[in-house]
Amino acid sequence: MSSILTNNGAMVALQTLKGINSSLAKTQDQISTGKDINNAKDDAAIWAISKVMESDVGGFKAVSKSLSLASGAISTATKAAESVQSLITEIGKKVASAKDGNLDRATLQADVVKLKAQIETNVKASQFNGINLVNGDQFDGASTFKALSALNRAQDGTVTADTIDVDLSNTDLRLTGGTVAAMTDLAALDLTAVTDWDAALATVNAAFSAATDAATAFGGANKRIEIQSSFISQLSDSMTSAVGALVDADMEEASARLQALQTQQQLGVQALSIANQAPKSLLSLFRG
Repeated sequence: MSSILTNNGAMVALQTLKGINSSLAKTQDQISTGKDINNAKDDAAIWAISKVMESDVGGFKAVSKSLSLASGAISTATKAAESVQSLITEIGKKVASAKDGNLDRATLQADVVKLKAQIETNVKASQFNGINLVNGDQFDGASTFKALSALNRAQDGTVTADTIDVDLSNTDLRLTGGTVAAMTDLAALDLTAVTDWDAALATVNAAFSAATDAATAFGGANKRIEIQSSFISQLSDSMTSAVGALVDADMEEASARLQALQTQQQLGVQALSIANQAPKSLLSLFRG
């Protein structure tokens, strides 16, 4: 039955055209943004997962920066410990020369005083971003330097932090006011007053061992930071790729779909135009 009041063909064609236009708009949005899922209405579950993963990637970047800062502080401390080792070696040579008695001990003592002053200078100057790990710094009252190394997310969504710790209880290389006994003993060394040269050499060797222990602690921590930094970088890249696999649009597919929808749109407009012409054909029935 034909009717001039209800055009079923036009209604069907209109609904079809609306569907095509909606799909075309979504495809154009995918092409312009490069994403298949732009917001929660596109796919709430995948969108929520991708946002959590993006948050984790942001956390990895913060961890990477923390590791870089920690590496700077620890590398500076390592260089300081190595310089102290070198200076103590020179002091040991002065003690050996004084023991032989071939050189003036007062002159040698003056050299030792200068070397010890240089140790103090190097220790005080060895700071990075205000952090000096060989000058007895206590962070918030703790004798441990902590470098943020990871942010771990559990299945229930809770996040915990891991750190790379450096025990500072034996890394204080100050001669005056320090906490390492061997360094304090070295500060009291006076070649003009020595009566037991073996004990004097033992004092120097103990101080050298203390500096070596500090350098070893810093070196081990720095190696861990280097390994962790590399891992965090790889993990961040991997998670970024995973997020892309979830939400990024397939541009080849989107391009092909765009052309197909544009063709369908043209045909839909044509179909609607034809359907709208149908009521006019009824006029021929009333012509005599």
